[in-house]
Amino acid sequence: QVQLVESGGGLVQPGGSLRLSCAASGSVFSVWGWYRQAPGKQRELVATMTSGGLTNYADSVKGRFTISRDNAKNTVYLQMNSLKPDDTAVYYCNARDFTFTNYWGQGTQVTVSS
Repeated sequence: QVQLVESGGGLVQPGGSLRLSCAASGSVFSVWGWYRQAPGKQRELVATMTSGGLTNYADSVKGRFTISRDNAKNTVYLQMNSLKPDDTAVYYCNARDFTFTNYWGQGTQVTVSS
């Protein structure tokens, strides 16, 4: 059974930083990703990383967010710096295995506010 367990969300002031973690079990994945959904908006891609290490970022987070992976722990991270109120959303971890099946974490709330 595949499980993705997220952690690291919270309340932070504008300009601050947070690191999200997503620990996976139950499969081997070809692509990892972070998505977010703000109230009243559609879920959007934040960042992805392939098993080969290729990364892709939404324009709105380029230069501020970094996706990384610890293969030994089967965990993917999202380091978020210079956070803005517009980054407030529920952040979801996504992983796709080699059968192209997508899995989702439960979501973690990130609130950027003074």
